[in-house]
Amino acid sequence: MNTTIIIAGVVGLVAGALITYVIQTVGLKKQAAAMLSSAEKEAENIKKDKIVQAKEKFLELKEEHEKTINKRERKLQDTEKRINEKESQLQRQLEEVNRNKKHVDKQKENFDRKSEGLDRRLEEIKNIRENHIKQLEVISGLSVDDAKKQLLDTLKDEIKSESAAYIQQATEEARMTAANEARKVVVQTIQRVGTEQAIENAVSVFNIENDDVKGRIIGREGRNIRAIEAATGVEVIVDDTPEAIILSCFDPVRREIARLALHRLVTDGRIHPARIEEVVNKVRKSIEEEIIETGKRTVIDLGIHGLHPELVKIVGRMKYRSSYGQNLLQHSREVANLSAIMATELGLNPKLAKRAGLLHDIGKVPTEETELPHALLGMKWAEKYGEKPDVCNAIGAHHDEIEMTSLISPIIQVCDGISGARPGARRQVMESYVQRLKDLENLAMTYEGVTKAYAVQAGRELRIIVESERIDDKKAAEISYDVSQRIQNEMTYPGHIRVTVIRETRAVNVAR
Repeated sequence: MNTTIIIAGVVGLVAGALITYVIQTVGLKKQAAAMLSSAEKEAENIKKDKIVQAKEKFLELKEEHEKTINKRERKLQDTEKRINEKESQLQRQLEEVNRNKKHVDKQKENFDRKSEGLDRRLEEIKNIRENHIKQLEVISGLSVDDAKKQLLDTLKDEIKSESAAYIQQATEEARMTAANEARKVVVQTIQRVGTEQAIENAVSVFNIENDDVKGRIIGREGRNIRAIEAATGVEVIVDDTPEAIILSCFDPVRREIARLALHRLVTDGRIHPARIEEVVNKVRKSIEEEIIETGKRTVIDLGIHGLHPELVKIVGRMKYRSSYGQNLLQHSREVANLSAIMATELGLNPKLAKRAGLLHDIGKVPTEETELPHALLGMKWAEKYGEKPDVCNAIGAHHDEIEMTSLISPIIQVCDGISGARPGARRQVMESYVQRLKDLENLAMTYEGVTKAYAVQAGRELRIIVESERIDDKKAAEISYDVSQRIQNEMTYPGHIRVTVIRETRAVNVAR
């Protein structure tokens, strides 16, 4: 009974479920059909909208395209119009050119006819001139070339004499107006600078207490001397001179190193090759430090700022250099002070002039051999270490190796001459001094009419005696000017040389 009831209940449940499923399926189908119908209607509406939008877009593009085409057509029409105008203009110009060409051709024909007439006229004039020249040659007895030569010679002599007189007059006028001021500036400059004279030789003397030290310095078989010479590059001369040893070398720095090293060795008492090399190295370092200190002290004393350390070192090395016996550092300090004073008197920059004056001879202390003149080498160093162009030009031009481009350059040249050419400042080799005097006299003797020539006042003046019968006053002035110019261009000399031409007439009679 219970089982039947359970089975009946299960069957009822299944039947209810099936009925519910069927009902839901039918409802879903109806709902799906409704949704499909709605979707179809919505799709149809969207399709219509898209078609309308596409038509509108097409119309817009079509309108833009038509506008572009119209714009291009207008441009083409404008271009065609301009081309037509250019063609018309060119046609008018071509017609104008053709008319001008015809006119030019006509003028050319007229010119050709006139030219033929001129040629005939010129030929007639040429024949007349030749006939006149022949008649003049017959009358004068001279050919055309001879007459030209005589005329040119006469004119040349007259022009030369007149030019010499004019030059002499202009020179005298310039001297009258400029000599006083120039003399004033130079004298004031020299008076305001205190100078020292320092003369060095190529040898140094090392004094010793007694001659027993000589044997210790020589060493066994001369090994100590060889070690000193090898370490310093200085020749050590031990001779019979009492209580003295000679150190010979052209380089003052090396001589000083050798002298100080010998002093330390003799004081210490230990003299052997190893000790010699050790002491020489210590002295060399000490000298290098002293060189730098000397350069710094010099720069500070002169009030020069911003100098490159290498240039400071080069300035210090000038203490151990000499030029014709004049200490190079003292000479450079003197030129620096002279240049600053002279620049101040002339209204120029005294600091720049002092800087150039101190550095003008740095090319004389090269660390290695070079073929450049010392002025150009100094200019090269100054440019390398950042000096101003005016300073570099003053260094390179103070011996006229290059052209002067700054007002400071002639000041440095003049002050260098003042410092080096004053009496007693420098020693010159006797042979070169005598040869310079002979060259001066020989140069004067090459002129016609000169009887005697004397170089006097240590070569500062050249006196020329001429024949009064052959040389007049104008010719004497001309000889004086020519000789001075040749000396200036052909010879090397310190300071200046006065050229004096003496022309005198003597009347001598004897009373018996």
